[in-house]
Amino acid sequence: MTKKHEGGAGGATRAIEVLSAAGIPFEVHEYEHSPNARAFGEETVEKLGVDPASTFKTLMVRTNEDEYVFGIIPVLAHLSMKLIAKAAGAKSARMADPRTAERRTGYVVGGISPLGQTTPHRLFIDESCLDSETIIVSGGRRGLSVGLSPLDFLEVSGAGLARLTALE
Repeated sequence: MTKKHEGGAGGATRAIEVLSAAGIPFEVHEYEHSPNARAFGEETVEKLGVDPASTFKTLMVRTNEDEYVFGIIPVLAHLSMKLIAKAAGAKSARMADPRTAERRTGYVVGGISPLGQTTPHRLFIDESCLDSETIIVSGGRRGLSVGLSPLDFLEVSGAGLARLTALE
């Protein structure tokens, strides 16, 4: 199910509240999440029938500086630790523990949105987002995504634009 929003969403997640408060137009995409699913981004693409190149997953990494940052990349791509470290101005990075990501964001894995996190983190989105008129990111829970223009996403999130995917 897809709904267009120009603001105000009842029973909204923090991510949707952020978009509504900013007055940014967005679409809500909902589907019934399968409790057996482990590839959450792939489930989103399959159940919504959307383009995987414009559907983004949110991954937390820990840099060698002990900073937690997020790489936001297309769901079928792999995050380059070298490139996310470079974007964050660090020497290296590694994936963060999923429990740490949940604790620091206030969201559960598979529903971690780059928007409305309980603890603010620096965000970096793959430059390929500019190839799409609309991108889809997590709306703050499993089975809930939001679609918006990449330029609006950059504005509301404060994310840095960087190349984040490459063969390692």
